[in-house]
Amino acid sequence: MNDVNLAARFQAVALPHLDAAYNLARWLTGNDHDAEDVAQEAYLRAFKFFDGFRGEDARTWILTIVRNTFYSLYRKARTHNASTEFDEDLHSSIDDASIPSIGRAENDPAAIASGREEVGLLDRALGEVPVEYREALVLRELEDLSYKEIAAALGVPIGTVMSRIARGRGLLLKSFKRLSGENHELHASAIPNCRVR
Repeated sequence: MNDVNLAARFQAVALPHLDAAYNLARWLTGNDHDAEDVAQEAYLRAFKFFDGFRGEDARTWILTIVRNTFYSLYRKARTHNASTEFDEDLHSSIDDASIPSIGRAENDPAAIASGREEVGLLDRALGEVPVEYREALVLRELEDLSYKEIAAALGVPIGTVMSRIARGRGLLLKSFKRLSGENHELHASAIPNCRVR
């Protein structure tokens, strides 16, 4: 296949997933600038090895490359902080809680303002969740990948994915409650309706 055909095929297969790639990179890095760098490097790597792509799920393939790129680029910078410290308050289990949810605000200005505040709180709360749980939550709740697709992207068994998502939801709720005050309640619907960033 010549270079023009390869480039055109790559664009058709990979570019539709650029938003999902950036979204995952944003949640992994914690900021826009680094997310752009990770997404760009991931797409360069994907193009470089595109001749090895065999038509499997392109979205999962791209998100796997984004995740691997993040870890390879930031492993050296984070070697001193490579392990997640155990924090009793942060890592204790939450049995009776459910994940925060955000719905659509109607045309009521107060509801719109409240919704924006909730999105900001949810953004900050998710940023506090350790990365191994956050990436599973982002792939499931924001990118709507199946457990099987997440397992492929993360390179872990499906049971581990399920465990990380359940644990991540508990940590997210706990973080959200701490940031917003115990009495703050979110409104309506579910987190997949909220595409943060």
